[in-house]
Amino acid sequence: MRLLHTMLRVGDLQRAIDFYTQALGMSLLRTVDRPEQQYTLAYLGYGRNPEHAELELTYNYGVERYELGTAYGHIALGVDDIQAVCDQVQQKGAALSAAVTRAPGPVKGGNTLIAFVTDPDGYKVELIQHGSPM
Repeated sequence: MRLLHTMLRVGDLQRAIDFYTQALGMSLLRTVDRPEQQYTLAYLGYGRNPEHAELELTYNYGVERYELGTAYGHIALGVDDIQAVCDQVQQKGAALSAAVTRAPGPVKGGNTLIAFVTDPDGYKVELIQHGSPM
C-alpha cells in the first residue's frame, strides 16, 4: 500500500492553485471538470503518481468556503530551505490570502526545524527542513 493523494475542498480553485504552485513550488499535474456533477478537481504535486503522492483540490460549484472543523491538523512538506520557502510564501501570500503562521524554528521539545503556513482556504501546511533530526 501507498499514499496516493490528499484531498482539500477549496472555495476558489484558481487562488488555491496559484498558492500551491507559486508559493510552494508544486506543479499543476491535471484537472478534471465534471459540470454535470458540478465540481472540478485539480491535482498538484512535485511529481506524478505512482512515484509521488499528489494533492487533490476539489472545487464544488457555488461553494465559496468551508468550515474546517476541529479534526483537521495539517499536511506536511519536506523542504530543502525552510527560510526560502517562508520568504516565498510571504512574498506571494498577501495577494493569495495566505500567510506564514509560525516562523522557522525547532519543534517544541526537539531539534527538528519546522514552520507553518496557512493556505488561502485556512488549511495549515507544515514545512519540515530536510536533514533536521526527527
